[in-house]
Formats: sequence, C-alpha cells, structure tokens
Amino acid sequence: MFINATGFYIPEERIDNAHFLELNGLTSEWIEQRTGIRTRSKASPTENINTMSLEAVKKALLALSAYDIHDVDLIISASYSPYDTVGTAAHFVQHTFNIPATRAFYLSSACSSFLNALEITESFFRTGKASRALILSADKNSAYWNENDPQSGHLWGDAAAAFFLSAESSGKHEPQIIDITTEALGHIGKGPEGVVLRPQHGGIGMPEGRDVFIQACTYMPRNLLLLLDRNNLSLNDLSYLITHQANMRIMQNIAKQLELPEDKLLHNIEELGNTGSVSSALVYAQNVNRFHIGDLIGLTVFGGGYSAGACLIRI
Repeated sequence: MFINATGFYIPEERIDNAHFLELNGLTSEWIEQRTGIRTRSKASPTENINTMSLEAVKKALLALSAYDIHDVDLIISASYSPYDTVGTAAHFVQHTFNIPATRAFYLSSACSSFLNALEITESFFRTGKASRALILSADKNSAYWNENDPQSGHLWGDAAAAFFLSAESSGKHEPQIIDITTEALGHIGKGPEGVVLRPQHGGIGMPEGRDVFIQACTYMPRNLLLLLDRNNLSLNDLSYLITHQANMRIMQNIAKQLELPEDKLLHNIEELGNTGSVSSALVYAQNVNRFHIGDLIGLTVFGGGYSAGACLIRI
C-alpha cells in the first residue's frame, strides 16, 4: 500500500497556557511540566471536521499527480468528534468533489482511528474491492471540551489531515506502508472509562489519566516492537518515531524504554496540544519534506476505549 500524497490543515488560533489559570487554577508552568503543552490549536466557530478535512484534501491535491480525485473508490473519515453523524466528512468531501463511484463511511476508535482506517483500507485493497483511497482524519476537540475541567480541559487541540493511498505504486517513488497492526483493549485497566466523550454529560474528559499513562506507555512500544520483529527489523533501522501526541512525558517514557535518541522522536504537542485521532497522521504530514528515500518511519498510537495500533512506513 502506497502513500500518494498528504495534506493537512491546522486552525490559526492558538490558546496559550495562561488562559487556564483563571478557569481551573492551573499555572502555565504546571501544564507544560506535566504535558509538554505550551499552546493548543483551536478551530473557529464556523469550522468543523468536515470543513477542516476539506482544506486538508485541497492541500493534498497539490501534491497528487498519480491520478485524479474522481478515481478514488474509497473514502474513510476517521474521527471521534463528528460535526454530523449522518452527513459525515467522507460524504461531505464526496459531494464537494462530485466523486460518484466510491464507498464512503465514518469510523471511530478514539485516537487509534487513523490506524484503523489504514488497516481497513489495506483490507479493501487486498480483496480487490478498492484500489485508490482517501483517508480523512480530523478532530475538533474544542467543540466538546470543558475548559474548566482541571484534569483534562487544557489538553486538546484541533486539526485535520488527508492521505491519498493506492494499492499499487504509480510508477514514481512513493512511501510504502509495509505493515500495520491494531488491537482493541477494552478489557484492560479502566477500559471505556479511561477517556470519555459524552456531549450532554461534561463533554470530552480523561477521568483516569494515570491509567491512560500506564497503558499508553505499555502498548505503544509493544506494538512498534511487534511490527519490527515481524519484518526482521530492529530499532536501529528506525529513522523516526511518531507516537500519538497525548503527552510529552508519555513520548519521553517510550523513547527511554526503546533507548531512542530524542532527535528520532517527532512531535507537535508543544504547539498544537492533543489533536486526537489525527495527531500521528498530522506529525507525519508536517514532516514529509524531512524524510529521505530509504528512511523507516514508525507510527504507534493509543486511544481511549481502549485501543492501540502501529504501522511502519518505508520512504
């Protein structure tokens, strides 16, 4: 499975840590020490995951030369913060570009949603039911956050990314997704109570942050190592690691476990906060010009519910 083009959209507004002092009593220093976050992106009232996904697609199209968008036969919206649960971002993009012969649907597995969309796309490709796909990953956490919540009201950011994928190479050199794994983990720890999004009952929250920390530090490195071993690769072969952007301390813990130098760890949490299901895809899309032919990129994620996944990309 090949990555033909990527694009991303990040809202212009930034909310700095000082914003939360009066709201929930947390100092800027405390937030940065505990999470690594200094500012977070915030979408405008007129923006949502449909509009942000559309902007990400427009940017990806600037780099897409292998085929026309009308040749796409699978569109997946991967998110947990839908603007509309009926008219999804996938259908919105299909309508906007008038793409007639495609499947389109929405999926959610918390912050693992993008990896689940990749794995589902791989399955469609393997069965011959699709050959060119568009994955939209986006979250507007600010539509659901409670800024007065001292546990997690200061964590969230908004963004979108778009990935064009094909079953076969277009003939040009393109990054290849060489392996993917995902898993449901609702049976471990606090499970579905670790992270919640209940619009009429407090919005998005992380009532079991300690358990989330422990499980994320366990399963993100575990899945990455599984894929490396399955492909006869080692950590020394890894050029860069991108984890879910939940917390800088989690990322540093994982890097320490794996004995990876910090310059191999790519992140954006300090500026954008926890952007949810799009976070790993966003970091990848932001850094495409940094990668060189032959580089091996590892993505590993952990989400509420719980859920986890990883993939390896050869540039």
